[in-house]
Amino acid sequence: MRDQPTTRLLIPQNQERFRELISQALSHAKSLGASDASAEIGESSGLSVAVRNQDIDTVEQNRDRNLRITVYDGHRRGSASTSDFSSRALRETVEAAWHIARYTAEDPAADLPDSDLLAVEFPDLELYHPWDISTNQAMRLAAQAEQAARDVSSLITNSDGASVETYEGHFVLGNTQGFLAGYPYTRHSLSVSPIAGTGSAMQRDYWYSAARSFDALADPQTVGRYAAERALARLSARRAKTGRFPVLFEAPLALGLLGTLVQASSGGALYRRASFLLDTLGKPVLSDHIDVVENPFIPRAMGSSAFDSEGVRTQSRDVVQGGVLQGYFLSSYTARKLNMRSTGNAGGSHNLQLSSRLTRPDDDLDAMLRKMGTGLLVTELMGQGVNYVTGDYSRGAFGYWVENGQISYPVEEITIAGNMADMFRQIVAVGSDSITRGSKTSGSILIEQMAIAGV
Repeated sequence: MRDQPTTRLLIPQNQERFRELISQALSHAKSLGASDASAEIGESSGLSVAVRNQDIDTVEQNRDRNLRITVYDGHRRGSASTSDFSSRALRETVEAAWHIARYTAEDPAADLPDSDLLAVEFPDLELYHPWDISTNQAMRLAAQAEQAARDVSSLITNSDGASVETYEGHFVLGNTQGFLAGYPYTRHSLSVSPIAGTGSAMQRDYWYSAARSFDALADPQTVGRYAAERALARLSARRAKTGRFPVLFEAPLALGLLGTLVQASSGGALYRRASFLLDTLGKPVLSDHIDVVENPFIPRAMGSSAFDSEGVRTQSRDVVQGGVLQGYFLSSYTARKLNMRSTGNAGGSHNLQLSSRLTRPDDDLDAMLRKMGTGLLVTELMGQGVNYVTGDYSRGAFGYWVENGQISYPVEEITIAGNMADMFRQIVAVGSDSITRGSKTSGSILIEQMAIAGV
């Protein structure tokens, strides 16, 4: 296969051009009679190389660009987008958005962000670390990870593949209130998914490493070995007991519980009254030893940004303190629906970390198993089993049955169930085995009791 370098973006030159295009689009919107307007323009480039059984499986290169403008006619708004950045296409896109706005019903909450909330300081958060890697180089790294998994044991008999991905992009956001800013960013990852066993007694697991900078990725051998160990540990799985027992969510799955907290306390769910956390601001929602903090300013972190997708400045804050909910996750629109102000979370949360005031440095996974005693360690969840209106929770699961603080055997074809409001208040402990995936960080989470359906 002919080696291909990744396609690099001309970011410094295009950032300046994008600023000019934003200014032109906003100016044209005002000339048409728009009361206000906002626009975002960006481009991205990526390479994804997948290997399976040491052979190339897929090679994907992509390059995308897009300009989207929203114009306002009072409290009516319309949006349109284009990938053609010519002057004619730009004018036509603005005019299309204006036409939509003029014939859209009024919405009192539809408007630009409050001007005093817009970001005015733009620290360098070190989000751009391009990886000059060719297709063949990426293939070799993926093959090394897959081979490392196979080398662990002869019981690793197959593979769902290994992949290397690199992605870079940049954007500029502006509006008629004078906001105009943007930045470049990168994301890189390495993953592998080995299969253990033969015939009907086969188990698959995976592991991956992701970072803004390629030099922060775990090495292929480490990723491959750990993925293999996880797959091997799943062999000879059986059904678990039925009853109510403590449940320990492995750290990567604990992040899902944190994600549920975000969803349930987000403005969209709250103003639609579709959340089990309605009217809980200033009230206990988690165990009293739990804190959740948001910090958008961590260098190189996936969730870092000085402003949200509307240009509202982000802020470091306590989301939960001592179990008490201190703040929601609001955009300008959802905040107005709730008669509140934006929290700078249009587009999502920014580097959330869940922690317990009871956690000690030596509270690793083994220590958490000892705290649980007898119960279920969950390492994989299946299905979308959360009812955000009622909080009812029911998911298919894979994990390990634990007796007297020790793993006894792997378990499969089971269901765990509870209510999220109760589960949040029944967090007994959080491990020191913290992991960061995307914009969230947590250690393993031990829930006092859940229903387990097995044998």
